[in-house]
Amino acid sequence: MNIRNQWPVLPIVAGLASGLLAGCGTETGGSGGNDSNVVMGMSDDVLATDPASGYDPGSWLLFNNVFQSLLSFPKGGTEPQPEAAEECSFTGTETKVYRCTLKDGLKFSNGAALTSKDVKFSFDRMLKINDDAGPAIMFPTLDKVETPDEKTVVFKLNTPDATFPSKIASGAGSIVDHRQYEAGRLREDGRAVGSGPYKLESFNDDEAVFSVNEHYKGTADIQNGGVTLKFFHGDQAGLKKAVQEGDVDIAYRGLTADDIADIEQGGPSSGVDIVEGNSAEVQHLVFNMDDPVAGKLGVRKAIAHLIDREALIRDVHQGTATPLYSIVPAGIAGHNTAFFDAYGAHPDKARAQAALRADGITGKVKLTLWSTPSRYGPATDDELAAIAKQLNASGLFDAEMRSVPFEQYEKDIAAGKYGVYVKGWVPDYPDADNFTAPFFGKDNVLGNNYTNRAITGSLIPSTAAQSDRSATDKDYGRIQDIVAEDVPMLPVWQGKQYAVVRDGVYGLEYCLDASTVFRFWELSKG
Repeated sequence: MNIRNQWPVLPIVAGLASGLLAGCGTETGGSGGNDSNVVMGMSDDVLATDPASGYDPGSWLLFNNVFQSLLSFPKGGTEPQPEAAEECSFTGTETKVYRCTLKDGLKFSNGAALTSKDVKFSFDRMLKINDDAGPAIMFPTLDKVETPDEKTVVFKLNTPDATFPSKIASGAGSIVDHRQYEAGRLREDGRAVGSGPYKLESFNDDEAVFSVNEHYKGTADIQNGGVTLKFFHGDQAGLKKAVQEGDVDIAYRGLTADDIADIEQGGPSSGVDIVEGNSAEVQHLVFNMDDPVAGKLGVRKAIAHLIDREALIRDVHQGTATPLYSIVPAGIAGHNTAFFDAYGAHPDKARAQAALRADGITGKVKLTLWSTPSRYGPATDDELAAIAKQLNASGLFDAEMRSVPFEQYEKDIAAGKYGVYVKGWVPDYPDADNFTAPFFGKDNVLGNNYTNRAITGSLIPSTAAQSDRSATDKDYGRIQDIVAEDVPMLPVWQGKQYAVVRDGVYGLEYCLDASTVFRFWELSKG
């Protein structure tokens, strides 16, 4: 198998309350590599260049390279470290006041000074705009931002939230120049002014061009002279051809399992390699609890007893994912195997039938599995069709797969039209909180009408307040066990990250980890 490296995900460690201090080494940033330009192709689109709007993988890829946050995730790590900040820490005994001191001499790519005013402006603006496609949803605990002086930022939270450092280390914490952005309106000219390692030189439907930001002051040690990102708009065959023929140096996000397998078979003589990395991307079947069929616990448990994840990974995904047996994926602190423990790894018709009969169901269950063709991966329709086939093979279900375009799909979910549907999730930050809190309670991202007072009223608030993240494992285990018992959702797989790279291009192994940060600055060409 022609794979360069698989890099381990480091565990989350305790100590957020004690403060984060800037380290040594590449503190001032800058270019430590050569001046070669790296060309990368991607099938995803970048939906926004304004960080108050984008909440998709393509947009966050841009944000993480053009903008700075106060904190950032180091390569291979899941604990945030200082970036634009010199230090950050919670003050007092509760995790309700978070104070950061900025580095000296920070500047935006246009040469303007970055001060605490810009940090406050960025968060206030994001919350004021509250764009439906933006990250404001991540900050329900943020009450206000204060700036005692030009270097100090104080975040006042309405409830304890020990995950706040991880949230602001993500693309959601991007700092914009207050002189270049309107306070109550999104920027729609395709331009961006940040203080990150790169400057966005141009952006259009075909490509985005990034140059090295000469004013950058942070932790990144830049190994290239710039990056060009070419958009293939879902054209997976075109992306594969481009990397094989040398039109791009790297192909990232969007190659199918068949593409990966085909490239692997080419061997070293093909001039391209496959780089595999860890990922915390997950996919679930979601059940509408108000649906007359999927709302029955016996139906949901029967499906949990019949799904064969290993067959899906083998036959549909060709090994490019791993079976997932809980809502918190492997590699994230607090993960357990609740669904494996409750339902096993292989289909069990007898237990499925017993679950149905316990709910008074004796005939075949007629069921539609709703899918959307590309939003959650190129094999989503095939996967849902395969699950329907697995259910039908038991003789207990009469299931079919139906697929609709994503825009209509989202509207229909919101209207409660689907009983069973698929949802994918790419985390905002690598903490169990981000695999639990968004899925439960009012306005959750699943839209499945599931409520559980123990989860929303006790367990999620208590885990959010705990600054020692390792002390939350028991409560996160309880959440996962409750979900396995109620089955409002059914974990299916955890992804692996793949990129295809041409010979002589290096650094991809530092771009594919559970933080979901793709670090342009690690790329180089020999």
